[in-house]
Amino acid sequence: MTFSFRRKKAGNSRKNGIPETNPAMELTIPSHFRCPVSLDLMKDPVTLSTGITYDRESIEKWIESGNETCPVTNQILPSFDLIPNHAIRKMIQDWSVENKSYGIDRIPTPKVILNSYDISDICSKIRVASKRGDAHKCRELVRKINVCAKESERNKVSIIENGVGYVLSASFEAFTTLSMEKHEGLLEDILSTLIWIFPLGSEGQSKLASPTSLRCMAVLLKSKDLSTKQNAVLVIKELLYLDHQRASALLEIDEDVLESLLHLIKEPICSTSTKANSLMAIYYIVSLPKTSEIVTSKIVQLGIISLLLEILVDSEKNLCQRALGVLDSLCSSYAGREKARGNALTVPVIVKKILRVSAAATEFCVSILLKLCENGNGNVLIEALEVGGFQKVLVSLQTGCAEKTKAKATELLKLMNQNRKKVNCFESSVELRYLKKSY
Repeated sequence: MTFSFRRKKAGNSRKNGIPETNPAMELTIPSHFRCPVSLDLMKDPVTLSTGITYDRESIEKWIESGNETCPVTNQILPSFDLIPNHAIRKMIQDWSVENKSYGIDRIPTPKVILNSYDISDICSKIRVASKRGDAHKCRELVRKINVCAKESERNKVSIIENGVGYVLSASFEAFTTLSMEKHEGLLEDILSTLIWIFPLGSEGQSKLASPTSLRCMAVLLKSKDLSTKQNAVLVIKELLYLDHQRASALLEIDEDVLESLLHLIKEPICSTSTKANSLMAIYYIVSLPKTSEIVTSKIVQLGIISLLLEILVDSEKNLCQRALGVLDSLCSSYAGREKARGNALTVPVIVKKILRVSAAATEFCVSILLKLCENGNGNVLIEALEVGGFQKVLVSLQTGCAEKTKAKATELLKLMNQNRKKVNCFESSVELRYLKKSY
């Protein structure tokens, strides 16, 4: 194959009196520099298990198309690993430099592409470093993993698929056992790596959910570094999501974890996603049947009810739904109900959010109102009626809500109807038909 290139003009040729010439020049690319599939100059030569070298882009397209054979030899490929051919690449780069005058640009050195052997080697070195307590070496390897992951999406996928998550989780547990204070930098690096590897397998989860690992994450939640706290809350949220029962273990290790999570929500510079993660972690903790009234009372005293109502007043739907979930769980306790009833915003805001956020949020709203009306609390019912609660709950029934929500909404409507005479309520024809049918 030949390509025609024009030599670049000599910048000073006219000044030197040399006549300008620009002859067409033909340059032949050596055959072993060309990809057997595309027949173009290889930019990132890689070798298959059959010993044939191809350009990475071309052979990857061949394999991704479902082919399982070597294009040249037609042999079945026992492995799809692509080994970088550094020797050929270096020769192509040297040849490109030598023929620069023909307009050939030097091909750049390709980004690092990890194969399963490379990842296995890194994992083995991390295990050895963890056993020896060599934090410096382990941290160096963790940073290498992050660099490679940023190089390409393919690297990231390979890292996730080859069990790096478990190895890092085991290393995290090992170094927390040795000394949290001494190895804080390494532990922070591991945690920041794990957040893009989640979800982990059961073995990796067990390492991160061990008492020493949970204690470390509770400590990191109190770090002065915001990114460290954000990473810690994300990992905690993921662990609790995968197994709600871990919330009890976390509380036993550090009762102040709820206060730490609350501080993150209050932090003005915290991202919306971090606040959402903190709310979810609090939800998993307070919604657990084993969570004591003492623990719930403590977080209520810290001002969580007013904070949740502030979120509901002016936040996006995703955050509102989580805030409603937490408020619903807190209203299951005496302290939570009393605090919610004492806040003038509670009933108007809850009624307003019915049908305006999501189906799950509407269920939370109905449940909250029902809990606040416990023992026939007339004040809450009258206030709900005054701000249009009857109509909103009625519409939620008519829009085909879930059976669980339907049962609660029906019960709430009955309680409201018993108090309608105390409020100047004017029934619409739809409401009158519903009341006639139901009662």
